[in-house]
Amino acid sequence: MRSVTEYLWFETSDRRGYINITQQVEGLIRQSGIQEGLCLVNAMHITASVYINDAESGLLQDYDDWLEKLAPHEPVSGYLHNRTGEDNADAHLKRQIMGREVVVAITEGKLDFGPWEQIYYGEFDGRRRKRVLVKIIGE
Repeated sequence: MRSVTEYLWFETSDRRGYINITQQVEGLIRQSGIQEGLCLVNAMHITASVYINDAESGLLQDYDDWLEKLAPHEPVSGYLHNRTGEDNADAHLKRQIMGREVVVAITEGKLDFGPWEQIYYGEFDGRRRKRVLVKIIGE
């Protein structure tokens, strides 16, 4: 069994954003040469997420609207965490809802997805450089 570790880096210009990273992950799997195994993809920052869902723009906007209703950014004074000098308590809560990572099977050298599934990086406190770990394990 072999393992390969790679990192993807992101810096969004907006506070929140959703980036389809499926092709980047698929490229790393091809480069690894691993045909059968597992691929872990996880956000390495507490205010970002990696999740799987449909690549449909209306759904992305629905997520953004829903998350903002559940954990609105403002008023920033409404969160105890923001008393530390930060203004990102909402981003921590959004990440908790959307999750930290995904694990996808690799079959015959490809991500073994269900219909419409894609891997997304969700950013909830952008405007700074953040990384995503991709760990590919198999043979």
